[in-house]
Amino acid sequence: MLSSEDFLFFGVIAGSASLADASRRLNVSAPAVTQRLKALEQRVGVRLIERSSRGLILTDEGELLAAQGSAIVDAIEQLDERLGQRSTSVRGKLRIAAPYGFGREFVAPAVSEFVRLHPEATVALELSDHPASLSSDSWDVVIHIGSLHGTTRLVTTLAPNRRIVCASPAYLRDHPVIKAPVDLQQCRCLALRENDEDVTLWRFFRPDSSPETIRIKPFMSTNDGAIMRGWALAGLGVIMRSEWDLADDLATGNLVQILPDWRAPDVDVVALLGARHGRSRRITAFLDIMRRHLHPVPWRVRPSGGYSAPPVP
Repeated sequence: MLSSEDFLFFGVIAGSASLADASRRLNVSAPAVTQRLKALEQRVGVRLIERSSRGLILTDEGELLAAQGSAIVDAIEQLDERLGQRSTSVRGKLRIAAPYGFGREFVAPAVSEFVRLHPEATVALELSDHPASLSSDSWDVVIHIGSLHGTTRLVTTLAPNRRIVCASPAYLRDHPVIKAPVDLQQCRCLALRENDEDVTLWRFFRPDSSPETIRIKPFMSTNDGAIMRGWALAGLGVIMRSEWDLADDLATGNLVQILPDWRAPDVDVVALLGARHGRSRRITAFLDIMRRHLHPVPWRVRPSGGYSAPPVP
């Protein structure tokens, strides 16, 4: 007989690019995942997964198990949630996805507080370079920073966040003065590839001028924000990056804001919620903790001082 653990296990397999990816998400070894999958297929008497050069492919029976298993797990969780609503406790499993850097610095501490306050709840936190692309059925809360395109999820804002163009004093000392956005086309610009955005298109606006859009030619690019910040600190070029990641360096003068009179489009920190999970007690409790951790906005109130967000036009 299949159990809810079987459904949860196969749900992770169905949402993974490979068995190695599934083993990482399940926090077990790849051989253990292979062995458990084989045992599950032997019990149900059919093959559930086919491997190909494109990754894992669900068989028809695998598709059926993934869909029906997800519905059963959902029903169990909803029953647990409804029973939990008759008490004051927060319980059940909370599944959270977040970007790497922001997740380490701000989401992980909020998760720690959540489990301390609600010991009957469990948490799965996954960090990704593109959390919004993860299956909406697999995650209760997805923390996202950046533009959103046609999402069907509920969106709630957690904190304001701006993009700032900056470079190290050494880079600015050795290169021509940047007076307008168009001057950036002659600079060594560094690009962060994330969220499937067009990272070579930089947009700017200010109250007394028409908006300007420029196309940069990245001198260097990466999908890791910490690496790009390190390159900028080393004087290798100009970056456009979220203020949450730059505030300390701007406060200490290790990085200097460029074109302070111009604004790039804001990229607020938001939480994406599936419609059917929107009223979950554990989700509400976690979001309350996240908001407390982000108020006052920590990247605008730094102990080192010296940095303040540019005024809103």
